[in-house]
Amino acid sequence: MTENLPVRCPVCRREHHYVPPVYPCPCGAPVAPPLLRGGVPVRIHHRVWADSWLTLRCASCGRYDEWPRPELGCPCGALLRLPLAHDHASPVPGAAPAGSLTGPPTGTAGLADGVDTPGAGYPAPQPPPPPGAVPRTAARERPAFRPVTIRTARDAVTAAARYLDWLGFERVRTTTESHPASGVDLRGPEVLARVDPTTSPVGPATVETLWLHGLNESAAALCFSLAGYTTAARARADVLRLPLFVMDLTGTPQPVNDAARELVRTGAPR
Repeated sequence: MTENLPVRCPVCRREHHYVPPVYPCPCGAPVAPPLLRGGVPVRIHHRVWADSWLTLRCASCGRYDEWPRPELGCPCGALLRLPLAHDHASPVPGAAPAGSLTGPPTGTAGLADGVDTPGAGYPAPQPPPPPGAVPRTAARERPAFRPVTIRTARDAVTAAARYLDWLGFERVRTTTESHPASGVDLRGPEVLARVDPTTSPVGPATVETLWLHGLNESAAALCFSLAGYTTAARARADVLRLPLFVMDLTGTPQPVNDAARELVRTGAPR
């Protein structure tokens, strides 16, 4: 069993008990990043896609692969990058993970916003679902959802929080910052969500970053948007099985993809 690692947020000084991620090597052996116990995490102000990955060697088969770099989202809104114990697990500039869903960044946004196809370097979905996907459970009956009329950006966050509660996620709360660097607006013990109240559709880089947060925190990741999603973002979410919802000004979220419809049908995992 992976040992908990105490991590103190350098912003609010809150202490967390972080469970380091364990990644599955193709040979079947677990691969874990070597974290530095007692090290000071670094706050991420602006994410650089290439720095979000690190190279790890499987102790069983010797294979080198690239995996998401361990990060922690503090409830205060700070996104923290955890220090590593030694250098062999350092990021490889411009490199993409072996078998990953993207290539090297092509611009400041990190990803091109075209139509994603398997032939363009984006593999088709493969069972089982990727880490961070919302697991399937049996359907449950729920009362009708009571929406919140959206007039401000804060109303959109409130509506999404109420919807997560309706789905069955417990103790969902908003982050303390109005524009957190992590891009995560809502958090619960088993869920995190981004709420985009802008007039621009959400792009694929946002979807992938949100999925990374869910993977690092062992939580279900969801996205809510008022303006919808680009074709590339929807294709990426389908590969990652990340639920996408669109909201109108009545404050009623509607599922956009199969992962979202499945979540509405079954509710939060139990």
